[in-house]
Amino acid sequence: MNTANLQLEELLMAMAEINRLLVARGLLTSSEIEDALRRAEAGLGGERFNELSPANRDAIAFPIRILQLASQANTDGVAPDFSGLAKKVGETKKPYNDQQ
Repeated sequence: MNTANLQLEELLMAMAEINRLLVARGLLTSSEIEDALRRAEAGLGGERFNELSPANRDAIAFPIRILQLASQANTDGVAPDFSGLAKKVGETKKPYNDQQ
């Protein structure tokens, strides 16, 4: 396995934990974090993004989507498992407009 992939996995899980702590300390609400992540994903659009293959678009959106799921799953203070979240990203992704 490429070590860069492991680095990205750990970075995403660290960001998910930071988000959890922000909520736990009352600095942000879960809704605010989810709204920010939704806006970030919506900002991925545009001509260059739409020219990419669906697989490449999914790869670009993956970090945001995994953080969204981690935020939803992290309500009991237990850090979610990366591989479980990654699997759920694949299971819950919706097709792009040009795939329908």
